Amino acid sequence: MNTDRTLRTFTDFYVERGHHLITGSTLLPPPSDPVLFTTSGMHPLTPYLEGRPHPQGRRLVNVQRCLRTTDLEEVGDRTHLTVFEMLGSWSLGDYGHSQSLRWGHELLRDGFGIPQRHLYVTVFGGDDQVGPDTESLRTWEELDVPVEPTVEDNWWSNGPVGPCGPDSEIFVWTGDTSPEGSPTTDPRWVEVWNHVGMRYRRHEDGSLTPLSQRNIDTGMGLERLLTVLQGRSSVYETDLFEPWTRLLPRLWDLDEPSFRLVCDHLRSGVVVIGDGVRPSPTGRGYVLRRLVRRLLTTLWQQDRGRTLSDLPRELVEHTLDHFRLPGGTDPVLGVLLEEERRFGKLLDRGHRVLSRPQFRGQLTEEDYRYLHDTHGLPRDLVVGLRGLHG
Repeated sequence: MNTDRTLRTFTDFYVERGHHLITGSTLLPPPSDPVLFTTSGMHPLTPYLEGRPHPQGRRLVNVQRCLRTTDLEEVGDRTHLTVFEMLGSWSLGDYGHSQSLRWGHELLRDGFGIPQRHLYVTVFGGDDQVGPDTESLRTWEELDVPVEPTVEDNWWSNGPVGPCGPDSEIFVWTGDTSPEGSPTTDPRWVEVWNHVGMRYRRHEDGSLTPLSQRNIDTGMGLERLLTVLQGRSSVYETDLFEPWTRLLPRLWDLDEPSFRLVCDHLRSGVVVIGDGVRPSPTGRGYVLRRLVRRLLTTLWQQDRGRTLSDLPRELVEHTLDHFRLPGGTDPVLGVLLEEERRFGKLLDRGHRVLSRPQFRGQLTEEDYRYLHDTHGLPRDLVVGLRGLHG
């Protein structure tokens, strides 16, 4: 199951069951949306989950590129990525949760070839506002899949207010032994797919009211699914990252966490630039700037002579092609190199400031405010500078 076959298997399965394939939109939400980047597959579909008729029908499927900064500090481990792709399917007031679960089970078992005994699910166990999800519990029992009710981990929303509902999380066994334990007791059970019964709207006071229609929203991270299907221990070992794992180690000698961070931030930066964002002091541009500075800080910890001008063009071309981004390699490399030049000059200036006697010890909150307000040195940059120069 390489990347292309996995994508085709997913989308074809749902198209054959009456879903319309919609184009995964840009990382950039509409101007009226206060969120900087699209964070989930359902994000662009929120108006339709709330009742607006979708021009392409009530059954939809797509592959949506997403960006999340909430897990930025976790990048460097085996699973977290800044930019990733979400495989999604939706019922906008059409079929119910039980049908969605049955199709999901069929696709995982027959489409992707995951053995029945390697599946485990959790369902919503109920709380003081909503009762237990007995429909999903009964469905999984009929499908003969082990099921475990929980509360906190089986309620999905895209924020503190808006559409939400109980979900079924589907886990796959990744251990070398026969399956044992459960998702709440053994980390070798890895979550791959979430089926949400999007039935409610949460209001600012925390109360819930039913939506005008009962929806289904499913989301499955492509990279994590590939890790499971290809029997790999990390997302970086899948075929999707093959050019990166083949070319970057030849260029820069990095330990495993550093390699993963540089790989992720470079790849994410290429996608963000390809979507039209340019570095700036605020907003989306600052997210891009932070990605580039974090990867450069990691590269320069051992060798300040490392430069993005040595980056193989194949990596940029591969990323732009995979994410279906026009515009070409040269403009993307130009943005990266200009930001590297700016960051190098800022590092030199920051190092001179931080070498002053008053900044050699433990920095206080007042120090950080002074460095930011007077010298334009953000806190994360100061921390990175002190790491670079000891």
